[in-house]
Amino acid sequence: MTGNPADLTLSAAAAQLAGGGISASELAAACLDRVVRQQPVLNTFLTVDAEGAAAAAAASDARRARGESLGPLDGVPVAHKDLFDRAGRVTTAGGILLNDRIADNTATVLARLDAAGAVEIGTLGASEFAAGATGHNRHHGDCRNPWDPARIPGGSSGASAAAVAARQIFASLGTDTGGSIRMPAHFCGAVGLRPTQGRVSRHGMFPRSWSMDSAGPLARTAEDAALLLQAVAGPDPADPTAEAVPVPDYRAALEEPVAGLRIGVPTSYFLDEVDGAIRALLDAALEAFAGLGVAVTPVDVPDPAVPFRLAVIVLKAEAAAVHEDWMRNRPGDYDHGIREGMDAGLSISAIDYLRALRERGPALARWLAGPLSQADVLFTPVLDDSTPTLAESAVADSDGAARVMARFGRCTRPFSFLGLPAVSIPCGFQPGGMPAGFQLVGRPFAEAALLRLGHAYQKVTDWTERAPAIASGEAEPNAPARPR
Repeated sequence: MTGNPADLTLSAAAAQLAGGGISASELAAACLDRVVRQQPVLNTFLTVDAEGAAAAAAASDARRARGESLGPLDGVPVAHKDLFDRAGRVTTAGGILLNDRIADNTATVLARLDAAGAVEIGTLGASEFAAGATGHNRHHGDCRNPWDPARIPGGSSGASAAAVAARQIFASLGTDTGGSIRMPAHFCGAVGLRPTQGRVSRHGMFPRSWSMDSAGPLARTAEDAALLLQAVAGPDPADPTAEAVPVPDYRAALEEPVAGLRIGVPTSYFLDEVDGAIRALLDAALEAFAGLGVAVTPVDVPDPAVPFRLAVIVLKAEAAAVHEDWMRNRPGDYDHGIREGMDAGLSISAIDYLRALRERGPALARWLAGPLSQADVLFTPVLDDSTPTLAESAVADSDGAARVMARFGRCTRPFSFLGLPAVSIPCGFQPGGMPAGFQLVGRPFAEAALLRLGHAYQKVTDWTERAPAIASGEAEPNAPARPR
């Protein structure tokens, strides 16, 4: 093949591997080279395991030579948010409080990707304890957006989205409690899927809010996300919250027709305050769907401010329960704003917490009987405002940070509380060149429909073919990546 192998999509890389056009060792070398070049600018990786990646890639090549390929992910370089345990390794969760904790077991999702032959080339950064939405991290350095390093990549899975967008890796697992997969995908121009609550095992994943946390893929295309989801979805004896629901063939479902499907556009809340430039991109995406034969219709929705408010109660209470001892005894070891954001959870009463949990079922029933009975999926912004800079969203600028953060999660957190699947799909660029995405939300376990619509849209647009300048080699290194 010609060009840099790291520029392939995951699906294209898998096809090249299957056809003998490239080796896993070549793919790993190309990705590692790009990481070394870009790390000083983007700061996506916490650790780089070049030796381990080379050995895993060589093993993949040997399997393929014997005719024993493990599937489409066999030999494909990946890296994941450092919230997932691997036996014998420290899981930092983006902080320093876990530095003495070496995992005894490997997270189910990592074990499943190992079994699929994926090549892990290192660990990616995260906002500390998945509690930040911008990419700032005083312990390990701020992560930066590959389209403009002065701007945020989002959080808390910002490094996953940035590494995918910069073509350092082919896909990544992130976590999403209130939008931490979908918002970074929007900011970085990636596909980010939060699966239905219970679709993917959380065994071995450090918790933020155990009743709202979800693990899911970030990738360049809906097809790539489907391949990663296929490998990790399904029940798990080690996680009683992982639902015993059949896992469909997500990749095969991509090619089913979308004509006749119904997209519901909420008549209130989500588009009420949207930035004009983002609104234009959303309108153009809806026009593209209409051109594909998808019915686009307005729908009334229950007040999203209700599940948003309940989500805040649940999130703060559960996070405080996880962190109570550290917050009392090691408060100075948290990043700026992280402990302060969880402190309020200590004063939430058991009555308020249990009342919020009790409201989840009735709230979900209202959405399923209402807008999700009138449409197959809902269409909303991911974020309704322009992408902020790292400087203006830093906690040190408390007024600016408060203004920025007041917008975050407004369009994503209600669906986290409801446990519904939702995906962010790139739909163009804002003035100044920053990406934007739209959000599709489906009924429980309707990930295949979300990915099918995203795939159909990506076949008639070219947003996924555009890469940030840093991926072309214009940015040269001024320091090496930190070795493992």
